[in-house]
Amino acid sequence: QVHLVESGGGLVQAGGSLRRSCAASGRTFSSYVTGWFRQAPGKEREFVAGITWSGTSTYYAESVKGRFAISRDNAKNTVYLQMHSLHPEDTALYYCAADPRVTRATLRFSNMYDYWGQGTQVTVSS
Repeated sequence: QVHLVESGGGLVQAGGSLRRSCAASGRTFSSYVTGWFRQAPGKEREFVAGITWSGTSTYYAESVKGRFAISRDNAKNTVYLQMHSLHPEDTALYYCAADPRVTRATLRFSNMYDYWGQGTQVTVSS
């Protein structure tokens, strides 16, 4: 069982930066692929970024590539999402997710994850 707690959301102006954190309980979290997803009002939940358990491989949605960076510190059981050059279109509820069954081939699919954070709002003003 893994419990995920997110922090770091908020309001920022376009072009600004935010860093999201996802802290996990559970000894085995360091062996889980972890992803970030977001959901804007009236839209489907979409993949943002994913990272393998070792942190050596990272994956991004095209819309955030070059602006967002996912990383993890397994000693702290924490995954981070650093967001730069934020656009108003990045406004959404952001979630972290983890699951031991997720692989590199499936990390973009939200239905593959059983463990989710509570979600935190990120609002980018124009």
